[in-house]
Amino acid sequence: MSKLGTEESNTIAAAEALQPTLRERANEIEQARRLPADLSKQFAAAGFYRMCVPKVYGGLELAPAASMQTIEALARADGSAAWCVFIGATSGSALAALPEAAAREVFATPETLLCGVFAPHGEATRVDGGFRVTGRWPWGSGTQNADWILGGCRLFSDGEPLLLPNGTPRSHMMLAPASDVEILDTWYVSGLNGSGSTDFAMHDVFIPESRAVGFSRVRRPEGPLYAFPNFGLLAMGIAAVSLGLARAAIDELVRIAGEKVRQGTSRSLARRPAAQADTAEAWALLRSGRAFFYDAIAEAWENATTTGEIKIERRRDLRLATTHAVRSSARAVDLMYELGGGTSVFRTSVLQRIFRDVHVTTQHMMVSHSTLELTGRLLLGVETDTSML
Repeated sequence: MSKLGTEESNTIAAAEALQPTLRERANEIEQARRLPADLSKQFAAAGFYRMCVPKVYGGLELAPAASMQTIEALARADGSAAWCVFIGATSGSALAALPEAAAREVFATPETLLCGVFAPHGEATRVDGGFRVTGRWPWGSGTQNADWILGGCRLFSDGEPLLLPNGTPRSHMMLAPASDVEILDTWYVSGLNGSGSTDFAMHDVFIPESRAVGFSRVRRPEGPLYAFPNFGLLAMGIAAVSLGLARAAIDELVRIAGEKVRQGTSRSLARRPAAQADTAEAWALLRSGRAFFYDAIAEAWENATTTGEIKIERRRDLRLATTHAVRSSARAVDLMYELGGGTSVFRTSVLQRIFRDVHVTTQHMMVSHSTLELTGRLLLGVETDTSML
C-alpha cells in the first residue's frame, strides 16, 4: 500500500480518536435509529464528508484507500456511524458531475453534507429550465442530518421516457435542498439501526437542470479519484464498513475469551482448541479479504493516476475484491458470534450488534451474489453489460 499524505493520515487519525466516543454512545445511536446531530457535526468538522469532494470546491479529494481506511476505523467502533460517513463521503463525489456554479452553490461550506440514493426510484419530468421530481426512495442513510439530498430518477418528457442511444431509459440523480424533501419514519430493522437509512420522498419538486447530476455533461475534474465509477465507490464503502465490523468482532471475542468459562468445564474459552482454531480462521478471513480489497484499490488507483481511466480488468477486480471482503467479513463475524455462545444473544452484547450490522451490509445489492456472476462472466470471457461495474 502506498504511503499516505498528511490530509489522508489526518482523517484516519481523526476516526481513530473518535473510537472511544462512538463505543460509549453505540447504544444511544442504535436506540435513536439515526446518527445524533452533534456526532454528524463532529464528522463534518473532521472532514469525513468531504473526502470525495473535488479540491477545487474545498474538498479533500482523498485517494480511495485513505477514505476506506477512515470508514473502516469508524466501523471498528460503531457500524452505523461508519455507514453514515461512507454514504456522505461517496455522495460528495457527485459534485464532480455538476456545472461549477451549481457545485459551488451546493458545497457552500466545508461542513456541507450530501446524502441520497443513486437508484432511480423517482420520476423527473422535463420542464423549462429543469425537471419536476416526484418519488420515494428507500435506504436514505444519514438524510436526517443532510443539507442536500440526492434521488435517482428516470427522465420523462411529454409523458415519454427519455432514452439513451442504446434504447435504455435515461436516469440521473436529482439534487434537492433538504427543506424540499420529506423524511419518512420507516427505519425499523435488524441491524445498522443507527444509520437512519429511512425512506424519503419528493413531491413535485423543481430541480434546475444544473442540479441534475451529469445531465449537462460537464467535464469531470482531472484528478484520478473521478475515474472511479460512482457505483464502485459505493460498493467499496460497504466493504470498508464490513471489514471494520469483522475486526471489532475479533477484538471483542478476544476480550471475553480469557474470562468466559462454559458450564461443565474449568477451561476458559481461550484455552479451548475449537475456539483457537475458529479465531485463527476469522483472522485469516479478515486479513486475506482486506489484503485483496486494498490491493485492488491500489491497482485501480495506479491505473487512474497514470492514464486517467480505469481498465475494465481493474474495475472487475475491484468489484470482486469488494464483494469478497464483505462475504469474508461476515463469515469472520459469524465465527466470533458463535464462539460467544449465550453471551452473544443479549441485546447488550457487542457481538450481537456487530452480527446484526454485518448481516445488513451483506444484503446490499452492490455486493450481492449477482456481482460474483458479473465478474465471473468477465473472467470467463463471456460478453456482459459492464455499465454497473
